[in-house]
Amino acid sequence: MFAKPLIVLASASPRRRELLDQIGVAHRVAAADVDETPLPGEEPEHYVLRLAEAKSWQVWQTAGDALPVLAADTAVVVDGEILGKPRDREHALAMLRRLSGRGHRVLTGVSLRAQQHWRASSDTSVRFRPLSDAEILAYWDSGEPCDKAGAYAIQGRAALFVERIEGSFSGVVGLPLFESAELMRKAGIPLLGGAAAIAGSSHLPVREDGRNIMEPR
Repeated sequence: MFAKPLIVLASASPRRRELLDQIGVAHRVAAADVDETPLPGEEPEHYVLRLAEAKSWQVWQTAGDALPVLAADTAVVVDGEILGKPRDREHALAMLRRLSGRGHRVLTGVSLRAQQHWRASSDTSVRFRPLSDAEILAYWDSGEPCDKAGAYAIQGRAALFVERIEGSFSGVVGLPLFESAELMRKAGIPLLGGAAAIAGSSHLPVREDGRNIMEPR
């Protein structure tokens, strides 16, 4: 017998589903479909939060069962530039060559929408070791980079490339669990039997400075 869903996940990503399963959050999926093109001059931090908010809003309007809606968006950023999903083989190879032997950032924005709206973000530093062309070509041939931001999946074979990571591993995968759990707790969703806030409470999250941002909107 399946557990009754606690939230709606506004994503068809199997990786995000697996992460919610990891922390025991029963959910159903209602994938959002939003334009992921960055706005002219848009900062990466704003970009991931804007898309996460757009996804949660779209599903919240149509879900129909009043469950909280959780959405996320992830971007790989190098030299201030957002690397999206590769258009084709050459685009993916160019991305991986650019990431080879250097560091980059992975930003993930999270939006949780119920009677109130909360958002959070994670900012993780990842460093790749130098990659040979043979490795890059073999990785492309594995099929793994095709639909991944930055053309790699840290939870897959690209783990072989990662020399160092500082921040949220789950955020790089696509859903930062610490930040997501904090938002769910504030929305009154019980986790691990802990005391939960009352959904719809007038007590709002306090803005926190630093890498992780949580605030009602």
